[in-house]
Amino acid sequence: MVAGSAADTRPRIDEALVRRLVDTQFPQWAGLPLKLLDPAGSDHVIYRLGEELSVRLPRHAGAIGQARKEFQWLPRLAPHVPLAVPVPVEVGDPDFGYPWPWAVSRWLDGEVATVDALGDSAGAAVELAQFLAALQRFAPEDIPAVDISDDLTGRPLSERDRATRLAIAEVDGVFDAAAMTELWNAALSAPGWDQTPVWFHGDFHTGNLLTSAGRLSAVIDFGGFGKGDPACDLMIAFTLMSADSRAAFRDALGVDDATWMRGRGWALATGLNAYTSYAAVNPRVAAQTTRQITQALTG
Repeated sequence: MVAGSAADTRPRIDEALVRRLVDTQFPQWAGLPLKLLDPAGSDHVIYRLGEELSVRLPRHAGAIGQARKEFQWLPRLAPHVPLAVPVPVEVGDPDFGYPWPWAVSRWLDGEVATVDALGDSAGAAVELAQFLAALQRFAPEDIPAVDISDDLTGRPLSERDRATRLAIAEVDGVFDAAAMTELWNAALSAPGWDQTPVWFHGDFHTGNLLTSAGRLSAVIDFGGFGKGDPACDLMIAFTLMSADSRAAFRDALGVDDATWMRGRGWALATGLNAYTSYAAVNPRVAAQTTRQITQALTG
């Protein structure tokens, strides 16, 4: 989830706009019906296009790089991971007053994962560990190891220090500020990632997992995809899992103490960011991020 300020100037996106964009730029799909996906998250407006495609349009400037990033990387990644990913088939251009690139991707059937369905499942936890292990091993042969653009370079947890401390102060009384400060200090003090940089998803939480017939089926929304310290992806352990399934996940992935502590820090920082940005207006986000913050404190 990429936070945007309330003052953002956001384009008006409706079915008429999407219809014009699709019909003029990709006339081969002009006859396919559009259906709005609601809710669709904070970063994109999503329409299903026919039975096999989806159209994703960024809501705000913080998400505008995702279409081209996914178009470049997800077709390469898809054969190497054990869960489906939303492979883009086209990237559209700005037009009709809409200012940014937008994407047409393969539609993935499924329901968003929930704590009630999978939180206690050690099997699901191990599947997620296996996905992350495969992601971290990803080594595209046609891209030189040094050819990693700035938007793929992982940022250190310390860059979130000021915003996280401000958020801790803001929610004092809702959550335990002293406990959050203690965890945050410990996460910042933990030894950093000193191994070869590896690939990470970058926004690996419950809302970006799909299930089918009660089992994990897909991972979506690779806007934060990059290379560096994989600790950021450990947030899934605190958004989805119980203590027992979290232990199975950590064991299957082989996470050392320092990386786990940094992962708890990432879960706290991202949970606070989402809570302070959206909880007052979105009860679903309020519940999800409350769980994320409290589970990060538990460890």
